[in-house]
Amino acid sequence: MPVGVLFVCTGNICRSPTAEGVFRKLVDEAGLTKEITIDSAGTQSYHIGEPPDERSVEAAQARGYDMSGQAARRVLEQDFHKFDLVLAMDRDHLHHLNAMAPGDTYERVKLFLSYASQTSVQEVPDPYYGGGKGFEDVLDLVEDGGRGLIEAIQRDFL
Repeated sequence: MPVGVLFVCTGNICRSPTAEGVFRKLVDEAGLTKEITIDSAGTQSYHIGEPPDERSVEAAQARGYDMSGQAARRVLEQDFHKFDLVLAMDRDHLHHLNAMAPGDTYERVKLFLSYASQTSVQEVPDPYYGGGKGFEDVLDLVEDGGRGLIEAIQRDFL
């Protein structure tokens, strides 16, 4: 069974789809595409069915990441059983996910940047209302967290 990873932000149009796109490439580069499944979702239903924010897509493409084919969706209760790791982009998402998680799945819910090793930042900031630098900052954090996450999956699951 592959290890399932779900990235979660608010509307699933900026942070979590960026994390999904970056992590897909990192997993591919590590030769682990058969061992790890990846998805993203939001805690809210504002953007269901919409593609990722154009600014996120452009920033990701500039670094060689592909976010095509993604569409926003909301976290579902069954996701807590389907995915081995449900990773929140910030503490608000973490709180929401913990409130939603069935009792036997609490240990699957974590803060994504707990896997980062190059930063002391613990939350991926929402770039939606800011400028282009915010999207670049998100990519920096997600790349760091993604590399650490691969190491943790190889150590703890594979």
